Amino acid sequence: MKSMKLEEKIKNEVLDFIVSRKSLHLATITGAGEPFISYAPFALGDNCIYVLISEIALHAVNLQELPKGSVMMVEDEGTAKELFARIRVSYSVESQMLEHDKEEWIKGIKIMAARHGDRIKNLSELSDFKLFKLLPISGRYVKGFGRAYSLAGGSLAGDLVQHLRDGHKKRAVA
Repeated sequence: MKSMKLEEKIKNEVLDFIVSRKSLHLATITGAGEPFISYAPFALGDNCIYVLISEIALHAVNLQELPKGSVMMVEDEGTAKELFARIRVSYSVESQMLEHDKEEWIKGIKIMAARHGDRIKNLSELSDFKLFKLLPISGRYVKGFGRAYSLAGGSLAGDLVQHLRDGHKKRAVA
């Protein structure tokens, strides 16, 4: 019973932390197989993340060519208690580029606008801006040293939360 309460507590912490962030780091792979990282403002849907990015930006091109990536939301350096153990959540994601003016596009744009205001409406009217729906495959939540959790399953909070206990180890003294 105690384990279930802890799992629910961690799931709630993950969702609360994500909601407190407004942008994420987005890692993608180029057509040449090279890693590339950038950032984007985001909004949350039903177990998904929406990002509206210009196809002029390399990460949008990359997601169109290879619809996989990784995202991370991280605690601000200025407010972190420990620089080496900033609170963060990351996910491996699959992406779907949503077709302009279709039902899912309209829903995603409304969600983005509710979070980020009129700027979204203006950007969504530009033909180079694409709306991507990022679907979590698996994730990791880190809230300090020795306090890391895997988030298994296809939900933002994790369908199965597991404390990662095989972490830091002291070096053997010679």
